[in-house]
Amino acid sequence: MKNLSFQKLHFIRLVFIVALFTSFNSSKANFNKVIGKDTAALIGRWDMTLYVDGNEYPSWLEVQLSGYRTLVGQYVGTGGSARPVSKITFQNGEMHFSIPPQWEKDSNDISFDGKFEGDSMVGTMISAAGKNYKWSAIHAPSLKRNAEPVWGNPIKLFNGADLSGWHASGNTNQWIVKDGILTSPHSGSNLLTDKTFNDFKLHIEFRYPHGSNSGVYLRGRYEVQIEDVSGDEPYKDVFSAIYGFIAPSEMTAKPAGEWQSYDITLIGRMVTIVANGKTVICNREIPGITGGAINSHEGEPGPLLIQGDHGPIEYRNIIITAAK
Repeated sequence: MKNLSFQKLHFIRLVFIVALFTSFNSSKANFNKVIGKDTAALIGRWDMTLYVDGNEYPSWLEVQLSGYRTLVGQYVGTGGSARPVSKITFQNGEMHFSIPPQWEKDSNDISFDGKFEGDSMVGTMISAAGKNYKWSAIHAPSLKRNAEPVWGNPIKLFNGADLSGWHASGNTNQWIVKDGILTSPHSGSNLLTDKTFNDFKLHIEFRYPHGSNSGVYLRGRYEVQIEDVSGDEPYKDVFSAIYGFIAPSEMTAKPAGEWQSYDITLIGRMVTIVANGKTVICNREIPGITGGAINSHEGEPGPLLIQGDHGPIEYRNIIITAAK
């Protein structure tokens, strides 16, 4: 009797699994039938590269399905934050969308046209200034990790004496070391580590004067915002935010002139940020690169980048613990 009950239960489970699998495949087939196989392939995240006057600049695009057939998304340019894309059209193998200007000086909309080239995309962009540029894009990697990291030994990235292990992004370098403090006395070049990293834990301390602005770029691609702020509203582009993507749960910034700290853990795309001793972002996914990234090659290791092109800033006690 017990064996018969077990067999019946096993049979019911088997029927349920088969039905679920059939339903999934049917839904997937209907999904592809409604929006088209090419349109389905368009949905997702794309690491883009813009080609401007012989130089390469990183960008990023996410395409989402809204309802049955409408495509929407968000876009990150070479600067600024993620901007919403209200509608993306895809007809006869051609994709098109346009967005209003953000920090661009010109007031024209920016438009994109593209098409598939194998698993990649290529296309053209008309800038707010009316100039035409080419771009290419590949599927952004998931960066999912299959195991917990094994951490190495902590390393001091800043020795307190000079700029050993760092280099400036521009032709001029305003960064100096004074009294054991890494200082950018005025706007100028960004500062990058010579070494690159994948997954890591970072401790960094900073101090800014009233009204100043900076940021720490993880792998050189994801900015954790540093900014003198007033008020206690946690937006996506203020102190301790992943710029343009993830707002902190609360505002923990101290007044200008005081030393502050971030403790950041980055594993794949998952980030945790402790700002001045409080966890304000807990194991959240970073969708893509932020404005000002060094490149859009998200699957590669990258340096730690400290933003120096906005305002005066000071740093000390920069310690990284990388995963083995």
